[in-house]
Parts: sequence; C-alpha cells; structure tokens
Amino acid sequence: MSTGPDPHEVSADDLRYLLAVARVGRLVSAAALLGVDHTTVRRRLDRLEAALGARLLDRGADGWQLTAIGRDVVERAAPLEGLVEQVVAAASGADAVRGTVRVAAPEGFGSLFAAPALARVRVEHPGIALELVTSTRPLSLRGSGFDLAVTVGSPAGSRVTAELLTEYALRLYAAPSYLAARPAIRTPADLEGHDLVFYVDALLTVRELDLATLGLEGMRLGFGSTNVFAQLEATRAGAGIGLLHAFMGEGAAGLEPVLPRAVDVRLPFMLSTRPDSPAVDAVAIVRDALRREVAGRRDQLLPPPR
Repeated sequence: MSTGPDPHEVSADDLRYLLAVARVGRLVSAAALLGVDHTTVRRRLDRLEAALGARLLDRGADGWQLTAIGRDVVERAAPLEGLVEQVVAAASGADAVRGTVRVAAPEGFGSLFAAPALARVRVEHPGIALELVTSTRPLSLRGSGFDLAVTVGSPAGSRVTAELLTEYALRLYAAPSYLAARPAIRTPADLEGHDLVFYVDALLTVRELDLATLGLEGMRLGFGSTNVFAQLEATRAGAGIGLLHAFMGEGAAGLEPVLPRAVDVRLPFMLSTRPDSPAVDAVAIVRDALRREVAGRRDQLLPPPR
C-alpha cells in the first residue's frame, strides 16, 4: 500500500532551487541567482519531482510556470529561504531581517515614490536587497515574478492579495505656447479636436486608462507613448494637451493646468503581495515603507486644483 512521498527523500536544498525558478521563471536566470549552472538547476528539479512523485513545472511561452501542485508546494516551502537567511544573520550578528524583495510598479510611481522608499529601507536594513521593475502592463504571476506590485486598478485574475495603496489624480496640462496659439479653453466642450498626449492606445492593456472611460473622446491622440516621462516632455514641447499624473504635472516648469476642476480623473494604485514570496519579514518592511511614502506625500498624489 502506497503511503506517498517519503519526507526523508525530499531535500530542503532542492526546494530552494524550485523557489528560485518560481521567482524568475527561467532556468538560466535561476542558476545565476543561485550561483550554479542551469544543468544543476534542471537536475535538482528532476530529483525533487521524482521524490514528490509529481510534476511541479511546465514550460510556457514566457518561461517555466508552476503547475497547480507546484504552486501549492512553493507556497508551503516559501518560508524556508527566510529561515535560512535569519539563521545566517543570527550567526553573524547582523541585521536579523534579510532577503531579496522585488517590487513591480508603473514607471512614474516607481521612479518618484517607490525608489526613495526602497532607498530608505536599504539604509535601515542593509540585509535586504531590493529590485525595482517598472512597467504599466497588467500584473502576472508568470515570467520574472515579484514580491510586491503596485498596479493601476486591481490585477484581474491573479492569485494575489491586493489592497488600496492610494488614489492619484490625472489632469490636463499644456505648454503656454500651445495654449497661446489656440482659442481659449473654458469648458470641456472646448477640448473637441485638440491633440492629446497620452498612452499608445493600441498597446494599452490597463482598462482604467482607456480613453473611452475617461470622458475625453472628443480629443484626438496626437502623441502617444508608453513612457510617462516621454509624455511629460512631449507636452512641455507643445505636442498637445497631456493627460498627466498630477504628481508630475503640477508645478512643473513649462506647463499650465487646463480645466483642473472640470477634468480631475481619480484612479487607484493597488498594492499586491505575491503569496509565495520567501522573504516574508523583508516584504512586510518594504510594504510598510511604501505605505508611509504615500501617506507622507498625499498632497502630491492628490494636489488641490489651481
């Protein structure tokens, strides 16, 4: 009668290899993270699957993906890495909190809010290594992975715990030269036919940023970019009226607000936590740092219209 896998045959070190692949999605990247070659990673994974009697990973279009059993194993094994780091720290007398935390965020928020928050964490907790990945694409559990992610709106269909981090404002701005060359804009109806500086509509996959939902259908996209800093500079150069993050456009040199009270789009930044993140204590510290950052700079995220 079968009694299932023998715990003595399951190597905790092999589980570390699985955690690494689950984190980065590729054997070569996991090998670099662990300081071994990719054949060693493959061999360790094969041994772990044999010991457990179950397939843990499948090859997908964007890397290796966990099977349903693999996800369950990773979630249960995730604390192992944190425990090992704590043991090493205790033995060396160093900061007890150690680990690597990867944060995914939109480039504007990531550069201007997440980066300074992460820098302070690094100063206060030198045992925590930090990675910041910026993108405005929908959140996915596949590919490079993350420990914490800031997204515009809630991640659809992801197995993550999401909470509201903060709301932020999108408002219209334009260069003085652009406004001086055209009739005065006094009401939203006057925006009809104006060039808009915003995201590339065909590449935009975040539903909260769809122009059809923002009430600006009368404007035409004159300059589109996937990068918010490019949008800012194009607006400053007179390419059109930019629908910009207020924390970037408000008070920026070379820009004037356009209908700030009539067009004031409020969107949520959501904070998601990956359930199988190994550095539990480190993730909690970074999450609290992000919360403190937005709480202390609320007036920049939602500045009063002028």
